[in-house]
Amino acid sequence: MFAELFAVMAPVITGAGLGFFWIRRGFDYPVAFVTKLVFNIGTPALVIASLAGAEIDASSFGRTMLAAALVLCAMAALAFVLALVLRKDWRVLLAPTMYPNTGNMGLPVILYAFGEAGFAFGITVMVTVSLFQFTLGTMLASRGNPLKSLVKTPTVYAILISIALLFTDTELPLWLQNSVDLISGFTVPLMLITLGVSLASIQVRSLRSGIWFSLLRIPLAAGVAWGIGIWLDLPPMALAILVLQMSMPVAVFNYLFAQKSQREPAYVASLVFCSTLLSLIYLPVLLALLL
Repeated sequence: MFAELFAVMAPVITGAGLGFFWIRRGFDYPVAFVTKLVFNIGTPALVIASLAGAEIDASSFGRTMLAAALVLCAMAALAFVLALVLRKDWRVLLAPTMYPNTGNMGLPVILYAFGEAGFAFGITVMVTVSLFQFTLGTMLASRGNPLKSLVKTPTVYAILISIALLFTDTELPLWLQNSVDLISGFTVPLMLITLGVSLASIQVRSLRSGIWFSLLRIPLAAGVAWGIGIWLDLPPMALAILVLQMSMPVAVFNYLFAQKSQREPAYVASLVFCSTLLSLIYLPVLLALLL
């Protein structure tokens, strides 16, 4: 199991390592340009490419989405508690507390652990997290009119289009699907390289804080997801996947939002980095309990 999990997480470490050593070698990296490229083109394409062909019925989609939404709201409330404990601005910790890496890390783990039957539930949780992240997250990251920024966010429209395709069982034309797949391919690598660029300037104090944050967030997220899933009487597989997805490491997108809003991006990068490394330890344990 360790080998399979490491195979999932190795690309994350490799991508961040490329950015880290790129900056250490003294090369330039256009962070502002890459951030705009990922937000405005890469991410919308990734969302549509991931969701357009997913197989899940409307009832299961809605029920699991409700559970995930309630977990996100509960984690938002707990972010204020973590901010007090760690003595940080709540606006810095809100997104990392709420949004786990349910996409490029969560989905492969779900597929390995639960197969195609569970993958649809994993997609549902990812859609819910993405909806919150690219609506509320965009508004909080904006320094101007938040509603104006939200309207100008392409990812929001990509999510709505993807949901419409899911509910109507509509497939994209082959030429469009191929184009979206091609464009979406650069998104995750650029996200990870940009993360590594920030990691190059992280201080040891930030790493310690990142470890403490992860040790506090992981059991909270798992406990909240389990409680809400039991309360809503989710099927066993959906419950296990909800707990697993919400316990994933801090999403890389949180760093990009911090970079966009200039709210301690280096600190947020340390949360992503530390939680990802710690997942090598806690994910096998969590899987052993849920399977």
